[in-house]
Amino acid sequence: MTHSVGKTLQIKGLELGAEAEASGSDNELVREFLAGNDLAFTQLVTKYKDPITNFLNVMVGDYDVAVDLAQETFLRVYKNIGRYSHFYQFSTWIYRIATNLAIDEMRYRKRRGQVFYRNVWGGRQSAADDLPEVQITDTRGGPGDEVLAKESSRILGDAIRSLPTKYRTAFIMKEIEDMPYQAIASVLRCSTGTVKSRLHRARELLQRKLAHYL
Repeated sequence: MTHSVGKTLQIKGLELGAEAEASGSDNELVREFLAGNDLAFTQLVTKYKDPITNFLNVMVGDYDVAVDLAQETFLRVYKNIGRYSHFYQFSTWIYRIATNLAIDEMRYRKRRGQVFYRNVWGGRQSAADDLPEVQITDTRGGPGDEVLAKESSRILGDAIRSLPTKYRTAFIMKEIEDMPYQAIASVLRCSTGTVKSRLHRARELLQRKLAHYL
């Protein structure tokens, strides 16, 4: 069973729901949106809202926070899309925005010494009023999920989130999001060799952390 998250972005009354179908290449949709076609932005959101939310959920370990960060990601895309360079893949750009938000959130938690999400909407309501409504669906399993599967997922998730940020990010992008090495390198602004090295180190650390359970 799924439910829609209460927080939404609103843009000129346009509702962005799952009924919108993504079509055309990302760059074509960006060009159409800049030319005045609001539906093109709807299609970009539809294509990326679930992958971005899932990625952020694994990064920060809190689904509600991940939803907020995903919405902030689309807010920043909307506000800055005029500066997007078509020489790069749109996916690289949006994942870089999401990654930076996740890292900022984790740094904030570390500084405060507690799990606490800063209100990203503070002082930005006027900007949010200009955005389309983004409905992000909760795809988590219902109460009928087996306890063992939940516990295994929790243990693995905790182990991944305990990795240093540079290893955690590379691992999630490759092993969970199944992104190509080159795409990960573009998002993280490093070489593919560095990505592979970080993945190798992440796997080593995870094996140590999970040795007791295995």
